[in-house]
Amino acid sequence: MPANPETRDSLILRLPTQSDAQAWREFIEIYEPLLFRFARRRGLQDADAREIAQNVFLSVAKAVERWQPDKQQGKFRAWLFCIARNQLINYVAKHSKQRGSGNTSQIRLLRELPEASPEIDEITRDYRKEMFRLAAIQAREAFQETTWTAFWKVAVLGCDVKQVAQELKLSATAVYIARSRVTAKIREIVQEWESNDVL
Repeated sequence: MPANPETRDSLILRLPTQSDAQAWREFIEIYEPLLFRFARRRGLQDADAREIAQNVFLSVAKAVERWQPDKQQGKFRAWLFCIARNQLINYVAKHSKQRGSGNTSQIRLLRELPEASPEIDEITRDYRKEMFRLAAIQAREAFQETTWTAFWKVAVLGCDVKQVAQELKLSATAVYIARSRVTAKIREIVQEWESNDVL
């Protein structure tokens, strides 16, 4: 796992260097789950969604050297989403031709695609979830197992504080403190990544 899995300008600007395998690993670790979910939500099978993600990465590899960080032009994620949307349109159009033009589910899929926009709620929401997941992996190393379990059960799984306290042989106050400490650590990690994110 990368130490700082953020699409900071330094990571994106390293991508045109084909030999920088670490930059590509970090980039794919961050964005592959998002691109996969984007395609799956539009009705594609797992294999087709993975193909879309791979095609997006190929397109990025060909075009990323022309991309420059510029707040006026929008974030990198918006640019990436435009590529993903175009790949999905190409994929659906190609497969609609192969199956015949009367495939109404494919036509409906094309019509339901959101317009490209710098403010993409779906991608932003998925991106935030991915950042939480990666930050939680990093934060977990800083806490004892009991503290982590108390946080996870209460904050993520939504278990009752008293029940978790009883199960872990802690006071309810200790469970609240565990939740607060771990949440603060995850927030700190994400904020550190985002402070470097000009994209």
